[in-house]
Amino acid sequence: MRKLNPDLQLEKQLSAQIYQALQGGVVENILKLCSTDTDSAYLRSNMEGNSLKIAKDLLPELWDLCEGVKKELSFTEPVDFYITGDSTVNAYSIAATKEGEAHIVNLNSSLVDLMTRDELRFVVGHELGHIINRDSKLTRLIYFIFPPENSVPPVTLQYKIRLHDQLAELVADRYGYLATKDLGVCVTAFFKMASGLDLGKMNVSMDALLKDNSRRLDYFLNDKGTSRSTHPVNPIRVEALHLFSTATTQKALDKGMDQLISILFKVGSSDIDSYMSMFIASAGIIVATADKTVSKEEYEMIIQHLSGLTIFPKAYLDDISQHDVSDIFNRSVKAILDIDPSMREAMFKYMIALVLSDKEISDEEIKFIFMIGDNLGYNEKEAAGIFAEMIQMNFVPSLDSIV
Repeated sequence: MRKLNPDLQLEKQLSAQIYQALQGGVVENILKLCSTDTDSAYLRSNMEGNSLKIAKDLLPELWDLCEGVKKELSFTEPVDFYITGDSTVNAYSIAATKEGEAHIVNLNSSLVDLMTRDELRFVVGHELGHIINRDSKLTRLIYFIFPPENSVPPVTLQYKIRLHDQLAELVADRYGYLATKDLGVCVTAFFKMASGLDLGKMNVSMDALLKDNSRRLDYFLNDKGTSRSTHPVNPIRVEALHLFSTATTQKALDKGMDQLISILFKVGSSDIDSYMSMFIASAGIIVATADKTVSKEEYEMIIQHLSGLTIFPKAYLDDISQHDVSDIFNRSVKAILDIDPSMREAMFKYMIALVLSDKEISDEEIKFIFMIGDNLGYNEKEAAGIFAEMIQMNFVPSLDSIV
């Protein structure tokens, strides 16, 4: 039997990148010195006081199921399993904050009622997968630095956090599969959680479920759908597990996953978004190099604008720079104006703002801006008027020239 590796390399890379960007090591050391651990104590008290613990002498069948999943996944750390009275078909896990303390996995009562025993093994395996993958450590750090009630991360970081969360769900799904070794069980569990319906009672066949999933997956693969929540949409999750359960080589698995993950890279949902990314990158390169020198300010402005349209703006800019930049620029301008002619002024102002960003205006840049203005349909007077307005609004002389 082939050896299955549940890890996703991109998820690991994003986790490390986000952790480093947030100075995780430094922040966590400070928190250890000042923490009273009241949140963990409150949470455990709440579970003990308001939920039913799955104990061997109280719920022996469920206890055997949960412990069996732990054994199947070779996870030896202590875990307390609970059932909470809740009408939502859901489950969650909470990693321990201190070494030796038991992790928590909670199953809502509606989920326990709806799922078969095999489907429950998938759910328990999924939740243990989050603990094994150490997802909570990163989540705690993010929520500490950016408390959800009063702050939000920068846009680019938001996109990367969302992508990481979605990939972490796919990793946890793989652990759920490893707990059952049955793709059909995983699929029915997904659809039961999505619909809240007992599919067996409604005579819904596995073939019909998979056919419906393929139809909906095509919608996302053909650039019409986006996946914007912390969980990937079910068509992606089902196909990802199908690949994981059937791929004969790691290379084949990675190739199939690359296509699925590309859906998660999508930020916008408009037809114009991909062309805007091309325009911002290519126009940025052209303007920044017009005076033969790319300044730090110009580079940062390009990245900032790309950050609203792509998860990996630096990599995207680097990729554009390796191709025919002029051709990409011309194609993107034509496509954008064909879709929305009113974008002309915003595009022109972006290029002028780039010229002004380094606090110096060279003759080469002026000539280039007027040439671009002409290409966009502005006569010399109109282009000069927009240029003058931008100077008045945005230009700040460099201190180097006045001290």
